[in-house]
Amino acid sequence: MANIKDVARVAGVSIATVSRVINGNHKVGDACRARVQKVIKELGYRPNSNAQALVSKTKSTIGLVTPKLAMTFFGTLAAGVEKTAREQSYKLLMANSMYETQSELDAINSLRDHNCQAIVLHSEYSDEKTLIKLAEEIPGLVLVNRYIPAIAHRCVWLDNIAGAAYATQMLLEKNHRDFAVITSIYQNRDPGARLQGIRQTLSAAQITLKDEAIEESTANIEGGMQAVEALLARKVHFTALLAYNDLMAVGAIHALFAAGLRVPEDVSVVGFDDLIVARACRPQLTTMHYPVEEMASYAARLAIELSSNPPAEPAHRTHLFLSQLVERDSVATAK
Repeated sequence: MANIKDVARVAGVSIATVSRVINGNHKVGDACRARVQKVIKELGYRPNSNAQALVSKTKSTIGLVTPKLAMTFFGTLAAGVEKTAREQSYKLLMANSMYETQSELDAINSLRDHNCQAIVLHSEYSDEKTLIKLAEEIPGLVLVNRYIPAIAHRCVWLDNIAGAAYATQMLLEKNHRDFAVITSIYQNRDPGARLQGIRQTLSAAQITLKDEAIEESTANIEGGMQAVEALLARKVHFTALLAYNDLMAVGAIHALFAAGLRVPEDVSVVGFDDLIVARACRPQLTTMHYPVEEMASYAARLAIELSSNPPAEPAHRTHLFLSQLVERDSVATAK
């Protein structure tokens, strides 16, 4: 296989000149550039992308770290980053943290070893002090679905409290007064924020959400089924059920039907995320649309911008997204 030395020898130029042609340096004359490009084509030479990045000092690679790319939510997030990477002609490197702090840090360091100056990070468990330090070291580090005031200009996040509050208010306007909530057993930030939005909205309507009406389980279909089965076993009465995410909501609908309850005639069910499963289930799920792909694409653009032109001092701006209600068939007015 031809290498850069072969190209330089056949073209009768220095290795540095070949490197300049490869990296688009304008200091090479047109005739010389054409000759080098002709030799590259004839020899079938393919530049090493890592060596090319080191020689040109360009930052043409963007990294993504998520807890688990196999999950639908994070797969959608990855699609958003990939969209921007393609538009900007950036290569994309991805890594899983598997919900472990050290694995998350190892993944970030691995991306840095590959010359990634732009990194989109979905961090679940790293503390704020660690993330602030990483932000100081990595010009293009951007957090998605996490807000830290000290580095707000690097945070692309969703107002989970407001989203859950809006869903709850919609159910109140449909005359529901008996509520139950199924939420994630994993104690990251989103479940707590969404539960806070529900509690605040019900409290403003002078409705108390009792502890017995809240059930934690795994944030998947099986967890949703188990959570509703536990609520029914405790004989909790509810006409409205708010689920932490769409997967739990779909599991809840299965459990309700198995218990002889109709959705939405007997129980209205609301999810969160607006994944494809929300449209595939029956009845189709009313949910809060989480603009995860749009947020990820925006975060990737921001990471590339910061890596190319780091501000002299932190910009006084934040990047807040809001969820939107998507009304389908799983909610009805309470009798």
